[in-house]
Amino acid sequence: MAAIPRSDEVVSSPRPLHTPSRQMVSNISNLLPSAPASPPTPAPSPTPQIHRLPTWSTANANEDTFLRDARPHFLRLDTSEKQRFLAEILNLCDSQQLSFVLNYVSPRLKKDPFKTLPNELCLRVLSFIDDPKTLARASQVSKQWHALLNDDLTWKKLCEKHSYRRLSNHSPSQVAAFRSATIDHPMTDPVSPQTTTKNSGFTSEITSHYSLPRRRPKPISYKSHFKQRYMVETAWRSGGKAIARHITPDQGVVTSLHLTPNYIVVALDNAKIHVFAEDGRFLRTLSGHVMGVWAMVPWDDVLVSGGCDRDVRVWNMATGQCNQVLRGHTSTVRCLKMSDSKTAISGSRDTTLRIWDIEKGVCLNILVGHQASVRCLEISGDYVVSGSYDTTAKIWSISQGVCLRTLTGHFSQIYAIAFDGQRIATGSLDTSVRIWDVETGACQAILQGHTSLVGQLQMRQKTLVTGGSDGSVRVWSLEKMQCVHRLGAHDNSVTSLQFDDTRIVSGGSDGRVKIWDLRTGTLVRELSSPAEAVWRVAFEEEKAVILASRGGRTTMEVFSFSPPPEAFAEAYRANSPTESDTIYDDVPMEDDINTQFAASMDT
Repeated sequence: MAAIPRSDEVVSSPRPLHTPSRQMVSNISNLLPSAPASPPTPAPSPTPQIHRLPTWSTANANEDTFLRDARPHFLRLDTSEKQRFLAEILNLCDSQQLSFVLNYVSPRLKKDPFKTLPNELCLRVLSFIDDPKTLARASQVSKQWHALLNDDLTWKKLCEKHSYRRLSNHSPSQVAAFRSATIDHPMTDPVSPQTTTKNSGFTSEITSHYSLPRRRPKPISYKSHFKQRYMVETAWRSGGKAIARHITPDQGVVTSLHLTPNYIVVALDNAKIHVFAEDGRFLRTLSGHVMGVWAMVPWDDVLVSGGCDRDVRVWNMATGQCNQVLRGHTSTVRCLKMSDSKTAISGSRDTTLRIWDIEKGVCLNILVGHQASVRCLEISGDYVVSGSYDTTAKIWSISQGVCLRTLTGHFSQIYAIAFDGQRIATGSLDTSVRIWDVETGACQAILQGHTSLVGQLQMRQKTLVTGGSDGSVRVWSLEKMQCVHRLGAHDNSVTSLQFDDTRIVSGGSDGRVKIWDLRTGTLVRELSSPAEAVWRVAFEEEKAVILASRGGRTTMEVFSFSPPPEAFAEAYRANSPTESDTIYDDVPMEDDINTQFAASMDT
């Protein structure tokens, strides 16, 4: 039964809106002038309302007399009486006056927790924040917040959460030396933009202001350490720049590339070894081999090299002088390693390994046992592990000069080997990777997935990364013995591969260099422009070197991911902010967590 409306109710139904027909709309539109439709204009951002205190310049004498009598009366009231008094006053206010009261009272009700709580609790709260952007912005709130965020324990925990390398302890004298080195010594050496090194045959293009410091002062706090690492990681993802580029006068295949704290060393199949400074400046060419150099290993200023002329040569890279010529192999020296500053071990196509005393220039032992060319070797402690084209790997004792175990299982030649002292990984032409136990010689796992030769291996802790001639890069867990990531890296063979705790850098015959995220397996970026072929890639924390073929010539490019020099002068400067009780003060950010740091995190 329908409800009957009361007499005082007005019954109304919504009036239907009249919608013009399509014909009418088209007729109207034909009458209007044609003009491009303008995009909607976004509404302006609301500006903060500023509620100033009322001025007494326009007040009359009666107001002052009334307030003089009202103040002592209000103070004599108890809490409940004051509340009733205020409630009655507020009931007399209109909406505009209530809005004024709200904005006048609200700031007085706000409390700064870091001003109220003890410092221990404040630091405990900060320890749960793992976002550096939040901490960097919080340090700009007030000088008191700024002082709290100077506590190094907060940044130490943040370094640990981001897996940044542990900061070593420094004495006060070292800290003073670091600051002196930062302030008194330039971070870079100005070099003319385009120079040709005398008698080198190299055409060099070197950026006049390097971003790669030749002598990096070590960070003196976890906060400066975090800033340095964060800015470097950001540069790896989206920044960095080429600081040096060299073009050889002739074409040569790069056979080996090594980075040391002081040198970049490049060996080619045209018998030349080129030595560059760590910032990319050409230093000298080591001449002495008469055929292609296929193996070399540096140790401080010493370089040991070998090649098709069957000689092993010992060089002083600082002077360019050849100190020793070690003869004994009867075929190409294919691999070289050093166990200490005096002992080098070479593997040759003559099926033998030789242990050399490079200071005296004598052969200490000849390791005989392989039936074909020794293609690769690795050293850990007193063990040397060799891989051969005879499909076997052997474990040798350096001190005793004898074979301890033979690892059999591959069906084709072994091209690559990795050894961390406990496990051995071997990559073969049979497309498989095998993991061996060094103590027992047993095969712990067979890792399958590549469809061609596995010629690139690197092992760090519980992670193995492999690269194959099929163009793929695979990341393996040595705990589960399973593939974690399968990366379709290149259209042709993977010619170079290296990884650290956060990234993988791979180079391929397709002429591309790619950077991958180790944890997720995603492509971060391509480094440098595509070339005809990439021979070798090597990188350190803040530097990457690419050897590639461009226009029929071999080129070397040095990339820097180091923060600008002014960031270091700021990072290691002592910071002593002035305490202030005023919140939202304009804080001058003079230390390493500053406005620039916060802005870089938004990039």
